Amino acid sequence: MADVRDMYMAHTMFRREFRLLPQLVRDVAPGDIQRAEIVATHADKVCLILHLHHEGEDKAVWPRLLERGGEATAAIVPTMEGQHHGIESALETVTALLPTWRSTAQGGEEVAAALDLLLDRLLEHMALEEKEILPLAEKYITAAEWAELGEHGLANSPKKELPLAFGMVMYEGDPEVIKAVLAHAPLVARLVMPILAPRLYASHAKRVYGTPTPPRVGA
Repeated sequence: MADVRDMYMAHTMFRREFRLLPQLVRDVAPGDIQRAEIVATHADKVCLILHLHHEGEDKAVWPRLLERGGEATAAIVPTMEGQHHGIESALETVTALLPTWRSTAQGGEEVAAALDLLLDRLLEHMALEEKEILPLAEKYITAAEWAELGEHGLANSPKKELPLAFGMVMYEGDPEVIKAVLAHAPLVARLVMPILAPRLYASHAKRVYGTPTPPRVGA
């Protein structure tokens, strides 16, 4: 059945990146277009990863839980779906505001406030998902079906962005879980990703946060 440890790892990444984003935006001086470009590009990346992650759940997880879980899932899945709608609405607001802020570095507080709202909704959702959904997924969803979540993200992400995205997850990831995830990847990815992905994230974090080691969720 499903090994859901990779979901906890993804959630850790989302908690870190989305908690840091509002202050990143607020720290950009009005008119500093060069810095706004860096932060907005980062925001776009993590927003896309989150959108694809939830889109995968909508397609691969909720229908199967409703079909197989009886009363246990009927009581919680609609709540999850409703939270996804709220998160997606907040994501759309953020992504609609980013282009103007990126090009002008004006109106940053509006962007930061939209990110605050997104963070609040996301934290509530992930906590409930970990408490209620992941135990059900282990019971009702097969490993092959669970793998469809990652496959959806891979298929719909720009290929050049995948190593960086994996590096974001690896930064605080459990080495055993990382190894289990890569076990299903092609040989070249298994050999290269553990070396390339952390380096790409360290370089990216240096540019975004000013340090290759941004604050960890567990720190």
